[in-house]
Amino acid sequence: MKITMKTMTFFSILTIVAACLMATIPTASAETTVSLPVGSAAPGCEETNECYIPEEVNVGVGEMVTWSNDDTAAHTVTSGSAANGPDGVFDSSLFAAGTTFSHTFEEEGTFDYFCMVHPWMVGAVTVGLAGTGNGGDGDNGDDTNGSGDEELMVEIVTGDAAQDEMLSIDVTFKTLDGMSVEHVNYDIMATQGTETILDDKGVHDHDGVMNHMSVPLPAGASDEMPVDITVTFNGFGVEEPFTGPMGQVATKQVVPEFGTIAMMILAVAIISIVAVSAKSRLSIMSRL
Repeated sequence: MKITMKTMTFFSILTIVAACLMATIPTASAETTVSLPVGSAAPGCEETNECYIPEEVNVGVGEMVTWSNDDTAAHTVTSGSAANGPDGVFDSSLFAAGTTFSHTFEEEGTFDYFCMVHPWMVGAVTVGLAGTGNGGDGDNGDDTNGSGDEELMVEIVTGDAAQDEMLSIDVTFKTLDGMSVEHVNYDIMATQGTETILDDKGVHDHDGVMNHMSVPLPAGASDEMPVDITVTFNGFGVEEPFTGPMGQVATKQVVPEFGTIAMMILAVAIISIVAVSAKSRLSIMSRL
């Protein structure tokens, strides 16, 4: 079969399209997520501040927060308070179990919210004001790290996320200029669907680097069943009162390295290149 310039051009375009798709698909996506956990429809979660997990998050201006209803009951995410009612900034309306609601915050400030159906459920989003979460102003002790209320970088690195295998999660804390920190205190939670696969609270680490292992995953990480990881910084110090940007939250969502469609396109592109090379008697190996 004669290979025409038109055929070779088509295969070349297909290869370029596949390469572009691979370049634009991330290995893991990260966003700020809040879980409405199983059981939050019944009073009691307010006693441990776990009606929304995490109860308070910090984000930048223009960033989005997504609430995931992991409970079996329907809920709302409504800005305002149960005492004073909705303030009109955002409202999910009633959204069912297994669904999500997202809102992008365009202004600085602290936005309280609650569930209109279950008023004991309360949370808050702080926008553009680092270190004003559950920890207050940070002036409650000596700052042994010299970082005050400066924001931290939290690096979350995960291992393979296969079904029935434990997921390895490495957490590293650094200052924004890359300096290491000591005596960090934090909570870490990982969920997959409605299952909690890791829930370590009150973690203390000397050098800001820690490894965690989840329970075996109920399913391999996928676009439909990602693993959501939330790390909440509780402050610096060996004993309370702690210091630093307390309440700062870092999140990561673990999904497959490449999407299925992109892999199929790449496979077609590779086969096409091999076919063109064979039929045109081209060689990608140097002659001996």
